[in-house]
Amino acid sequence: MMRLIKIVPVILLLFCSAVHATDSNTIFFKSKDGIEVAAELYMPHPKSAPFIVLFHQANWSRGEYKEIAPKLNSIGYNCMAVDLRSGGSVNDVANQTKINAVKAMKDTQYIHALPDMRAAITYAATHFADDKLIIWGSSYSAALSIKVGSEMKDKIDAILAFSPGEYFASEGRDFIASAAQQIDDPIFITSAKNEKNAWWGIYVAISAENKTYYLPETMGNHGSRALWSKFTDANGYWTAVSAFLSNI
Repeated sequence: MMRLIKIVPVILLLFCSAVHATDSNTIFFKSKDGIEVAAELYMPHPKSAPFIVLFHQANWSRGEYKEIAPKLNSIGYNCMAVDLRSGGSVNDVANQTKINAVKAMKDTQYIHALPDMRAAITYAATHFADDKLIIWGSSYSAALSIKVGSEMKDKIDAILAFSPGEYFASEGRDFIASAAQQIDDPIFITSAKNEKNAWWGIYVAISAENKTYYLPETMGNHGSRALWSKFTDANGYWTAVSAFLSNI
């Protein structure tokens, strides 16, 4: 069942107001090839709370979620924002996994982040998530979240994908759409308004009954940064995300 989340004009008190900072700490775990992966853990709730693993967009780091993760904490979710080896720096947070991978002379193209994502999901499921485990990707990692979501169904309960697309020319034109056919968990897709064509084929391919998408009436923004408070249309995205999460 295809569902478009439409946002009606309402006063969004939750996200218009300031959200208090949440304590976090940097943790480390190993990817399959031995690279040490860095992640920021935001865990104010017991392990019985739902847990979200957050992946960043191209050339960035876990710093993409410095503002987003505390807001997710405020509505009842524990989070872990992960540095993937295909990345860089954002919001004054260097990507430590990328640094470690370069030192070890490992490849750091988009596709090479997959082992880090799989390791992060396994680590979160083992150590932090006694209830539902949700994965969330931004840009290239949104696409790869669909890929790993099709592979790790035993660990994943839902997927959020911000601006996914077929970003992997070396893997074929329908690399992500083919994986999407295996998705049967709830999934939410969103993007900037003009990016719909980049992911619509992926969305149509998803077999899950519980799939939804949101497009802003404004131009919107690429990736998870669409939720940053500096953008005037962020509340629409937040309302759509909250509606999806509340229905899982």
